[in-house]
Amino acid sequence: MTDLTPLTSLSSALADVVARIAPSVVSVHSHRSRSTGFVWKPGLIVTADEALADEGDVQITLADGSTTAATIVGRDHTTDIALLRADLNIAPVKLAMTVPVLGALSVVVATNRDAPSSALGMVSVSGQGWRSLRGGEIDARIELDVRLRPSQEGGLAVDASGEAFGMAVLGPRRVLVIPAATIERVAAQLETRGRIARGYLGLGLQPLRLDDGIGAMVMNVDKAGPAATAGIRQGDVIVAVNDQKLSGVRALLRTLGPASVGRVVDVAVRRGGEPASFRVTIGERPEA
Repeated sequence: MTDLTPLTSLSSALADVVARIAPSVVSVHSHRSRSTGFVWKPGLIVTADEALADEGDVQITLADGSTTAATIVGRDHTTDIALLRADLNIAPVKLAMTVPVLGALSVVVATNRDAPSSALGMVSVSGQGWRSLRGGEIDARIELDVRLRPSQEGGLAVDASGEAFGMAVLGPRRVLVIPAATIERVAAQLETRGRIARGYLGLGLQPLRLDDGIGAMVMNVDKAGPAATAGIRQGDVIVAVNDQKLSGVRALLRTLGPASVGRVVDVAVRRGGEPASFRVTIGERPEA
């Protein structure tokens, strides 16, 4: 007969991991939407921004079935992180800064229909940092081979030793993990400021194909913005930034992350067919 002791031991170990994490995981209700969140700091809950409704009240259901109201402290669409505040007496989860190795087992501890739930999978991708389609800087690329329900989005991704290494979110045809390093960085800014600073040029741009590459035509200019202050005008065609040829408007906008605010860049343009250069101090994007 097959010795089942190793499987029994693994099963017990995983169950213990879930039991330790589950009390700090909550169900998040927002305008007919259900997702998962976890206690990041006393009274503060991290959840998946994409799963959080844009309007209406937010309510939290705890592991014991009790409910409480929550308010949105801040949210960052580019990294899929939102921060909530609620009157809770629940111990926070300690996030681990480690990135799991390819092929490692992972458990997503979440909620489903307001009850604790879990899903077992494997780390199918473990790689370097990347930038989301919305321009957010994600510190590591982690994907899980696991199936999650929408209500489990925002749950904690935990390794076999019980270390919580990130938040599981639903990407296109895959489950992604927002790593702990990204959560700590973004949530701390949301807690302090309620928003994430983004770079701002004050320009409306339109891609333009040139004989020698790609440009960005300035369609409109914020008269109080950094580019206008530097002298850039409507009709100028941006061809390079810091001597790097432009690869596209989207690529330019992706460089305007939090670290870009206050940075001085050399912007090369063509004005009426003639070359010109301007030094622009990147500003902070105003709140919408």
